[in-house]
Amino acid sequence: MSGFSFTSLTFILVVCFMVWSSSNFEACIAGRGRHYWNRGPSNSSPLSSSLNNKKKPKNHHSGHHQHGHGGSSKPKSPPHYKAAPPPAIVKPGDDTPPSPPKGHQSSTTTFNVLNFGAKGDGTTDDTKAFQAAWAAACKVEASTLLVPAKYQFFVGPIEFSGPYCEPNIVFQLDGTIIAPQDPKAWGKGLFQWLLFSKLRGITVQGSGILEGKGSVWWKEASLYDDPADDELKLIIPLNSTVHQFPPVPIRSKLSGIMPSIKPTALRFYGSFNVTVTGITIQNSPQCHLKFDNCVGVLVHDMSVSSPGDSANTDGIHLQNSKDVLIHTTTLACGDDCISIQTGCSNVYVHNVNCGPGHGISIGSLGRYNTKACVSNITVRDVMMHNTMNGVRIKTWQGGLGSVQGVLFSNIQVSEVQLPIVIDQFYCDKSSCKNQTSAVAVSGITYERIRGTYTVKPVHFACSDNLPCTDVTLNSIQLKPIQERYHMSDAFCWQTFGELRTPTVPPIGCLQMGKPSSNRLQSDHDSC
Repeated sequence: MSGFSFTSLTFILVVCFMVWSSSNFEACIAGRGRHYWNRGPSNSSPLSSSLNNKKKPKNHHSGHHQHGHGGSSKPKSPPHYKAAPPPAIVKPGDDTPPSPPKGHQSSTTTFNVLNFGAKGDGTTDDTKAFQAAWAAACKVEASTLLVPAKYQFFVGPIEFSGPYCEPNIVFQLDGTIIAPQDPKAWGKGLFQWLLFSKLRGITVQGSGILEGKGSVWWKEASLYDDPADDELKLIIPLNSTVHQFPPVPIRSKLSGIMPSIKPTALRFYGSFNVTVTGITIQNSPQCHLKFDNCVGVLVHDMSVSSPGDSANTDGIHLQNSKDVLIHTTTLACGDDCISIQTGCSNVYVHNVNCGPGHGISIGSLGRYNTKACVSNITVRDVMMHNTMNGVRIKTWQGGLGSVQGVLFSNIQVSEVQLPIVIDQFYCDKSSCKNQTSAVAVSGITYERIRGTYTVKPVHFACSDNLPCTDVTLNSIQLKPIQERYHMSDAFCWQTFGELRTPTVPPIGCLQMGKPSSNRLQSDHDSC
């Protein structure tokens, strides 16, 4: 009996111990289960973990997100894993800062030239600091090189180049960059001051200024040194006061010292997806803004400013570039507001103010018997005031190729000397040799060209061997403003096309239809 009682008691104690151990083990597992449930979304979705984490970091740093908060209970992300940035949405009670907007990168992607040794006092040479800042920005995709406001940076000729730079770099120009006037800075002559070459997705933006200090070159220019615009020969005052040998401009103290090659202020070469916006370029020695061999160009909300008598200072110069959009821009210069050269196609210009200057020109094309190809050009919604020309196409005798598919629409001219020009006898010398071949001009439409002129409303001078064809005029209303100059009727030579509406003044010289014997371009001439 006693044995039975002892055995029974032992069995009961063992059962009780097992029941007690089992309850504690389940409680432990239950606690661990809740812990793993909190971690579960982190393993499957780091973004969910970040949004569901209710503990706030003790310290915040602008532009950086805290993914690892203090405490040993929170495991760190594995070293090979890079958490995706959270969306720019802040929930109530969540003080995690949103991602910075595009164009205002955090300090890890913004390279301020002041941090690379630039002084910004307008006299110290900051060229090396700009080079160092670019070298750093070049290595980071979507980085920003910052030229801060309220500083003036003295910078010599410099190249910001690829092709091994990361894409989508922003050159944020908020201060002023000043070009040197010391001849030693330019050597024997350079084609540009600031050059961006072989880049993908380069943007120059901001509220800053490029000051070209070009007057020292302009003073060196004379009609003996620089080619004069051919259309000057059409502008003869009534009192015949034009000097046969105009006086040479007053020479500066740098007379004969500055190199003969005048630099362009800002040039882009061999680049894709180029944007220029917001900035002002002023007083360039030659062209203000040039695009060579670029694809995908956007220029808007910027300005060019130089005196009307500054020689050869084109506002925007396009060459061998495609898919170009220029809009909402003010251009004042001493040559063409916009110059469209050979190799350009798919160019769209609208909402541009031009003046002073020589208007908007296609060409000159075909010089030295070269082949030129320009197509699909649209210029519309433009205002021109006090310019030499309005919309113009100019080609040299002896050239090859073609200009085709051009629309000039809704152009308002005010005190413009020659509003509409096609000149296939362009020559910037005293005389040029007559040649039979020409750059073909066809498919040119002028519509809603209105305003006042001071010399001649329309000047069409086309090749004898290759006349201009498919020239369409629609809603042309041009009136003389005064009698200070010889007022001429519209002039046409070998120009064929269509008058869709009556014009003011009447343009009866345009020949209807097509020429009876138009020489067709051979295969090697066509574009």
